[in-house]
Amino acid sequence: MTHITELIARYAETDKMGIIHHSVYAVWFEAARTEFIKKMGISYSGCEERGLMLPLIGLECKFMKPAYYEDVIAIESSIQKATPVRLVIVYTARNKKTDEILATGKTVHVWTDGERKPVDMRKKAPDIFQMMINNITE
Repeated sequence: MTHITELIARYAETDKMGIIHHSVYAVWFEAARTEFIKKMGISYSGCEERGLMLPLIGLECKFMKPAYYEDVIAIESSIQKATPVRLVIVYTARNKKTDEILATGKTVHVWTDGERKPVDMRKKAPDIFQMMINNITE
């Protein structure tokens, strides 16, 4: 499954050159990931209520073209890999008007309990694990 999240580039996200600052993409990826997971059937807060955390352990981003204030950004998110302990999500950020790819990225997460100890999702939350497996995009 692939999910698209739309965001409007805000003035506060621009740098002195008038383009969206590179650090903003990590925030945009988080917004897309949160919406994507909710679309699959469980929210981050729902995971936390069940004693699960999903901290970020890796972030990659490759920039191709700049984004500017008020551009509509469409971020495509999909699960690349899901293991009992890790989750890898990939992203493609596009300018919605031109369909040009602005950036691609990947985040790597580890499933943990409330004390930040890794958990085996097959045992701790098999329903969530299966949901992730079912939504891997080949």
